[in-house]
Amino acid sequence: MTRPLEGVRVLDMSRIFAGPCAGQILGDLGAEVIKVERPGVGDDTRSWGPPFVRDAEGRETSETGYFLCLNRAKKSVTIDIARPEGQDLIRGLAARSDVLLENFKPGTLARYGLGWEDLRAVNPRLIYCSVTGFGQDGPYRDRAAYDFIIQAMGGLMSVTGEREDRPGGGPQKVGVPLVDLMTGLYATVAIQAALAARERTGEGQAIDIAMLDVLVGSLANQAQNYLLTGRVPRPAGNDHPNIVPQRVFDTADGGRFCIVVGNDSQFRAFCRAAGVPELAEDPRFATNPQRVRNRAALDAILEPLMASRSAAEWMAALDAVGVPCGPINDMAQVFSDPHVAARGMRIDMEHPSCGAVPLVASPMRFSSTPLTYETPPPMLGEHVEEVLGGVLGLPEEEIARLRAAGVV
Repeated sequence: MTRPLEGVRVLDMSRIFAGPCAGQILGDLGAEVIKVERPGVGDDTRSWGPPFVRDAEGRETSETGYFLCLNRAKKSVTIDIARPEGQDLIRGLAARSDVLLENFKPGTLARYGLGWEDLRAVNPRLIYCSVTGFGQDGPYRDRAAYDFIIQAMGGLMSVTGEREDRPGGGPQKVGVPLVDLMTGLYATVAIQAALAARERTGEGQAIDIAMLDVLVGSLANQAQNYLLTGRVPRPAGNDHPNIVPQRVFDTADGGRFCIVVGNDSQFRAFCRAAGVPELAEDPRFATNPQRVRNRAALDAILEPLMASRSAAEWMAALDAVGVPCGPINDMAQVFSDPHVAARGMRIDMEHPSCGAVPLVASPMRFSSTPLTYETPPPMLGEHVEEVLGGVLGLPEEEIARLRAAGVV
């Protein structure tokens, strides 16, 4: 069976995280993704190690875990876009592609004759998606950005971390590059929307995705709370600004687990399971707005109560009455969890230089067009002959000449 984006060709000129994330999602969905890298150097993340992958004999290779997590389902070609012949190769590939994905600073590709206006002239159906830190216009357009900087500037760090009056309190970044991930997802959604629009209009278009825009657009209830009240939210640890109780509790066995009580019926069920049904009738706690207003008083009651049983006992009791709860797993526990295993979230792919390498699967599941994993993260320039010969029709001797000249 074909995959959802079978027949779509993506020219991926992006590097590092957000753009390659989008390219991998499109590749998992079945698009042919051609990754363009710098000759001899490649994507920056090829050097972002350790850890480096070890081969079947246990020897360390030059392949990094960081690169592997973002570049499955792609073919790698190396092209020097600063050279006129390299620019001609990009134009030829763009003329035969449906999507171009790039994350250079605004105006960079235009200086090489590879901007949106340049390439739409050779392919009016091209979807040209630019991913940057701050967008194609505005006072910050020329500034460099990484996920960490955007988490700070976009307000995420101001609401993440322990409360400022507690040990370790203050702004904190999220433990994964969340803005990069969300930017890759938004870019993927926008590209697919543009492909759908092209079915009606017959024309491509430019897409401008900015990491700062993505984060501001993802501040969700925290942003809306501020806009409605004018009160600036602060880090609150694991507490929820609008739901009580949601937090981590210490238990009798020295363990910890988390609960979320999302409505009043769940709170009543929680109180019954905890052996304090009268707590649900207390006017201070009977409704969620009252629990939010009386958070400290409820915490003072719940903390010693939760410390009276083990984490396993609490989770069994709360699961039985439908109150959401869960353990706080580390990575080893995540990937040994029977449910994660049953959902197939770890896959192993045969890499051309490393042997079998473990990867995280896509979370997307389709009933009629299931995803398959056929192309492992490529070695640098692995597919030069396949792409330049198969897509552009260049003869072997011409590709050899371009190699000798350092163009590819």
